[in-house]
Amino acid sequence: MRGIKPRTLTLIAILLLFLPGWAGGTTGGAAAKGAAQAPAPPDPDKILRDMTNFLKSQRQFSFRAEVTDDQVYSGRKKLQYSLDLKVAVRRPDKIRIDGQGDLENQEVFYDGLTLTLYNKDHNLYAIAPMPPTIDEALSKAYRNFGLQVALADLVCTNAYDLMMKNVTHTLYVGLHRVRGVLCHHLAFDQEDMQWQIWIEANGKPLPRKLLINQKKLLGEPQWTAHLTDWNLSPQLPANMFTFVPPTGSQQIDFLPPAKAAEPKPTPRSTKQGEKP
Repeated sequence: MRGIKPRTLTLIAILLLFLPGWAGGTTGGAAAKGAAQAPAPPDPDKILRDMTNFLKSQRQFSFRAEVTDDQVYSGRKKLQYSLDLKVAVRRPDKIRIDGQGDLENQEVFYDGLTLTLYNKDHNLYAIAPMPPTIDEALSKAYRNFGLQVALADLVCTNAYDLMMKNVTHTLYVGLHRVRGVLCHHLAFDQEDMQWQIWIEANGKPLPRKLLINQKKLLGEPQWTAHLTDWNLSPQLPANMFTFVPPTGSQQIDFLPPAKAAEPKPTPRSTKQGEKP
């Protein structure tokens, strides 16, 4: 091989290009034709709409969510905390969410008449009267008290409108697996965030993963939820949605959003080497 000059290699390459049956001379047109006939990718808008319509059609359901949440500190450094959620829904007027995590342990009860937020760490709870549907109650809780309930968009009957509000770009990423389940992987852009969702591709169109990237916040923190243990025919007694104050608990008032600003929660245990 050392005796072959660069010029000789160039001549060989030229000759190969013109040999009958050589890939460079005969398949380029076929490849272009095949590419032109390739089917269009699935419509992410339709897949999302089908998913939200399916959930809206379910009279009751439950699921679990394993959440990870980035907290930015010291410039752009990030710490990741976990939160486990259990969600139960009975339409049109009942929802319960139990949350246990690194930073907070809280429960939300809505029984069609009142909404209760219970802080298990401090044994405190607040109750407020609410309208007679899940959608209206969650909307009022956010509007009046700044209460943001994790994954609330998924359980509302107008979930599609809530999720697509201010979306400027959509993308069908492909068929990808979430813990072994084949899913449609979709991406959506809004002005302040980019979010992705994985929706089961075979069988029922259930959401299996959700990722939110806060692209305008310092460090671009991410919030991720893996949704598991879906049950579309659970046994949900009415009394599980009504809050019963535990022994020694104390009732406090909800504050309006302007007065409810609180410092970010901190871990209950100090990391080794850090001061409390």
